[in-house]
Amino acid sequence: MNNLDLLTAITVFVLSVLVGIEVISKVPATLHTPLMSGSNSVHGIVVIGAMLIAAESHTWLGYVLAFVAMAFGAMNVVGGYVVTDRMLEMFKARPTSEKEV
Repeated sequence: MNNLDLLTAITVFVLSVLVGIEVISKVPATLHTPLMSGSNSVHGIVVIGAMLIAAESHTWLGYVLAFVAMAFGAMNVVGGYVVTDRMLEMFKARPTSEKEV
């Protein structure tokens, strides 16, 4: 990887962080939970990307970065499904007892 490739990669990373912050800051708090549950596919792509990094890596630093990326991606996927499950539980009808009838 030459210096121009590294500079391009850093530029794309910084721009994506800035755009991500700008987009997330405009989302109202009531929409964060549904958006988080819908973003599981994005986190799945992060996990796949980390696997590709691990497959192409030949240094210990590459393996460590791939492991950290896979761990964070997996936590986000699991967390998204947990939040989605809790959100869906809120909309289930509560069982009525026979004393109320």
